[in-house]
Amino acid sequence: MPDLDPQAAAPRVRVNQVGYLPQGPKGATLVTEATGPTRWRLTDGTGTVLTSGETTPHGLDPSSGLSVQTIDFGSYSAPGAGLTIVADGEASYPFDIATSAYGTLTADALRFFYVQRSGMAISDDVAPGYGRAAGHLGVAPNQGDVAVPCQGLDDDSQRLYDEPWTCDGLTDVSGGWYDAGDHGKYVVNGGIAVAQLMAAFERARPAEPAGPLPELLAEVRWELDWMLKMQVQPGRPMAGMVHHKVADADWTGMPLAPADDPQPRVLYRPSTAATLNLAAVAAQGARLFAAYDDDLAARLLAASRTAYAAAQANPEVYAPAPNPAVDPNPGSGPYDDADVSDEFYWAAAELYLTTGDRDYRDDVLASAVHTADVFPAGGFNWATVGALGRMDLAMVPSALPGRTDVQDSVLDAAEGYLAAQATQPFGQVYAPDGGQYAWGSNGSILNNMQVLGTAYDLSGADRFRDGLLRSLDYLFGRNALNLSYVTGYGQVFSQNQHSRMYAHQLDATSPHPPRGSVAGGPNSTAAGTGDPLAAPLAGCAAQVCYVDDIGSWSTNEITINWNAPLHWVASFVADQVSA
Repeated sequence: MPDLDPQAAAPRVRVNQVGYLPQGPKGATLVTEATGPTRWRLTDGTGTVLTSGETTPHGLDPSSGLSVQTIDFGSYSAPGAGLTIVADGEASYPFDIATSAYGTLTADALRFFYVQRSGMAISDDVAPGYGRAAGHLGVAPNQGDVAVPCQGLDDDSQRLYDEPWTCDGLTDVSGGWYDAGDHGKYVVNGGIAVAQLMAAFERARPAEPAGPLPELLAEVRWELDWMLKMQVQPGRPMAGMVHHKVADADWTGMPLAPADDPQPRVLYRPSTAATLNLAAVAAQGARLFAAYDDDLAARLLAASRTAYAAAQANPEVYAPAPNPAVDPNPGSGPYDDADVSDEFYWAAAELYLTTGDRDYRDDVLASAVHTADVFPAGGFNWATVGALGRMDLAMVPSALPGRTDVQDSVLDAAEGYLAAQATQPFGQVYAPDGGQYAWGSNGSILNNMQVLGTAYDLSGADRFRDGLLRSLDYLFGRNALNLSYVTGYGQVFSQNQHSRMYAHQLDATSPHPPRGSVAGGPNSTAAGTGDPLAAPLAGCAAQVCYVDDIGSWSTNEITINWNAPLHWVASFVADQVSA
């Protein structure tokens, strides 16, 4: 099997290449075959030893396939730049100890959404190096999203539905964010991304909002306005429901700017999952926008109520799963989900928190999800959204009966994540079942970090905050590949993520992904996905199932639902510094 570690010649001392907060935990990992403790020292740029100690042997780490020892230098808190950890004859990449270590991450992670906007020109003044023409507005060769037909009845994919379906006329579904490296726009992925961005705002919003619409809510509005367009209007089949997605009729190549996309666009059948996503985020948005735009808040709440009622009337309309014989998604991902009990719970929770209505409260309390474990070891995701409802019920003040039990469930989940983290010598809060890293494992890790941050907000217990900060180290270089997964951060970072818009690896005139873009990360199933770049990864240890190549869509894509929790985490870290 080929060498799967592109950083094999890099330092065996793995650190957070960006830095550590002075009052936070500080850990490193030494890759070594030594079985006994070894001395380590923290040095500054002149070689002066600042502190020292002994490693803690760990042995073989299954997630990385490496024999390792851990280093704890958390007792050292003096600020410094260009520091290194030296152990076993190796020096780490340099890093800082500073309150400003993540100073721009919150803004960078949010700006990612601006450059992913569809339906408007991207200003080079706002995002230098990323200015481009508006995409999918019907300007040739682009066929656009301003008048999109629904799937036709003569489409073979209709055989996958319970009954034939289409709609008359054309629909304007322009706007919103491109989901990932292609030009598709998906309600269920937009829903979780919007929810996590709004959750970041809600946990830190001012007590007395005033002035213009904050930047985060302005960005969120761009996606919410698009999601409202995806709701089927009165007089059309399945009125009140929400179209699952709009995407190209077939896959396109790379690189390809949105304005140059020649493919016809297709509006897909509504789904219960998409409908409940709109119900949830529109209700959440209604309570946040109320302080800035009464009309928008009212429109969002009306759309939410309508969507929830439509989903109750159509509770089992599922997006079709992939089928080798009949592919209903030739130019887009399926995002299929045949269990929407968690979406019903999430939507009911948000509607209750916004309105206080008894009916929504009763739906929350009657849901089996309300008392179920919604915090899996591998992290929640776009298809398992019960955690979003649970965390908001825990955080947002309400008169919900048993709210203390809800809060305790978040704390219990966070304790479980801390226990799992303690077994990981690279510090990540991620120990999925069977040790298999999921597609988008970095997003899963960030979602688990949000649970830790929420537990800290609820309890004030430092262990939850420290667990989040310790897991951040993994994302910024303390990992098997010695690689920061966030573009522009660290000494060596991912920069060739799968994208048609940011394709510098293929075209020197195209930019790399913008600073603050997080790569999907190691994927234990990558070799079996058909991803040609992942074929050599067969049999890989979980942490090294990754390649920073634009062609590796199974390990190296960028998506809105991975950058959203990155923004949440960055916002949380910024609050710890300013507190």
